[in-house]
Amino acid sequence: MSADLETDRLLVERIRENDTDAWGDLIARYEGRLLAFVESRIGRRAVSEDIVQEAFIGFVRSLPNYDGSRPLESYLFSICAYKMTDHLRREGRRPAVPMSAGADTGGDWQLAGNARAASSIARSGERRGLEEEAIREALTDQVARWQSRGDWTKLKCIELLFVRGWANKVVAAELDITEQQVANFKFDFISRMRNTIRKQGLSDEVFPELHES
Repeated sequence: MSADLETDRLLVERIRENDTDAWGDLIARYEGRLLAFVESRIGRRAVSEDIVQEAFIGFVRSLPNYDGSRPLESYLFSICAYKMTDHLRREGRRPAVPMSAGADTGGDWQLAGNARAASSIARSGERRGLEEEAIREALTDQVARWQSRGDWTKLKCIELLFVRGWANKVVAAELDITEQQVANFKFDFISRMRNTIRKQGLSDEVFPELHES
């Protein structure tokens, strides 16, 4: 186990044991990175700070379900990304489905309506066609997998999130599951979409974010 992973493991253990200094250590270790991540996308310091604080609160609430199988940094960045998505949706902006779900999450944040992002204007029709086909194949694979396993709750969850654009808490209430379960389903969906598309052997020019180190 690396030194960073061991440090995180001990930090989570201290928080669970109600160590009064552990919470401050967690914030000192990750607040700066989370804030830089959010502010680079939101562009407003005060709003970014609020989102990061919501992410830390979300982590504490989800702590009983955190088993340490995922790196703490990735887990925190995932929660932060979900909080940011909810904030942008409330503002009338919608996130494009991201092809990464951790600290390196990219994705263009687009204004709702008919306006086209600069990146979409620059894409050739051929590239857009390849992207649409790749996503279609990946979605078909995912849906078939869930159907074969009877994962109807997960299928409903993803439909409500990405087709109807509902917030995590609304989806959780509709399906009678926890917000953390919704977040886990979303993380799993994005991760599997990313991996499935990467296995299609597309050129680096298609979804270049999939080939970033």
